[in-house]
Amino acid sequence: MKSLSKILVAASFLLSPVGGAWAADIEVVTSIKPVHSLVAAVMDGVGEPGLILQGAGSPHTYSLRPSQARMLAGADVIFWVGPNLEAFMAKPLESLADGADLVTLSKADGVTLLEPREGGTFEAHSHGDDDDDHDHGAEGHEEAGHDHDKETHSEAAHAEHDHDHGPDAHLWLDPENAKAMVRTIAAELSRADPGNAQTYSDNAKKVEEELTALENEIAAELAPVKDRPFIVFHDAYQYFEKRFGLAAAGSITVSPEVIPGAQRVDEIHAKVKSLKAACVFSEPQFEPRLIEVVTEGTDAKSGVLDPLGAELTDGPDLYFELIRNMGTSLKECLTPQS
Repeated sequence: MKSLSKILVAASFLLSPVGGAWAADIEVVTSIKPVHSLVAAVMDGVGEPGLILQGAGSPHTYSLRPSQARMLAGADVIFWVGPNLEAFMAKPLESLADGADLVTLSKADGVTLLEPREGGTFEAHSHGDDDDDHDHGAEGHEEAGHDHDKETHSEAAHAEHDHDHGPDAHLWLDPENAKAMVRTIAAELSRADPGNAQTYSDNAKKVEEELTALENEIAAELAPVKDRPFIVFHDAYQYFEKRFGLAAAGSITVSPEVIPGAQRVDEIHAKVKSLKAACVFSEPQFEPRLIEVVTEGTDAKSGVLDPLGAELTDGPDLYFELIRNMGTSLKECLTPQS
């Protein structure tokens, strides 16, 4: 039997902060891997957030499992992009997570939103910083993307439209948006867990610095190929394209839930030929067989882009690995063969 002194020593060890931070006294849940990664980075040294959409699942077609419903029910803070992306979470959020603080990161202060592009082929457009026709800042949303009343949950439950209605939801693919998300994540965690506010703030500043370095790294890597036209499987990349000045020419299917018909396939095939597209990209989440059809009889190569980090290990490093992998895939596929 332990002596009283040993028990007191053990208790003091368990209660003492590690690395200057106390263990979080809140349950934090995130929707998709990139969001989880940014939240995990801000929570480093304090705790680990839960993740709903694991593996190679797509938020466009996912169905919530009972274990994940229990995660929502037990959450104190939930981070998601918003109903335009994670539509599968809308009704469960209202019925299961009514007591949680729901943080919609598409409303984060400083996030730039782009309108979805129409059709399967994209008209030529400027990628410069002065191209504001499709930019919609999120500064008008109160409290940096967080609504403290139940209105947020009702909004989620009644937003049954898919991701083609409203702003393009793939906003995390712009590292500048990721910075805005990190600031909101730190602010919301600090409000819910004030004892660790300094750690959250310090971590957020460090992540922002790392995101700046990442952006500069990718810009330098892609500069030699940014004018080479390419086709993507589904239109998820305009935030990345705009940030790094890339020349996407079109997508095989606008909505990943809908199999493209013969007319769309013929249209994209013609676009690949007419533009002499250097590459056509598929994704881990979707069937890549169409790539063979649209590249048949052309000189286009094929590659893979993974906007969700489907094949990457969860954690604070995932976001950086995801962006670097996209840069590498684009550079390798778009570089002309010698």
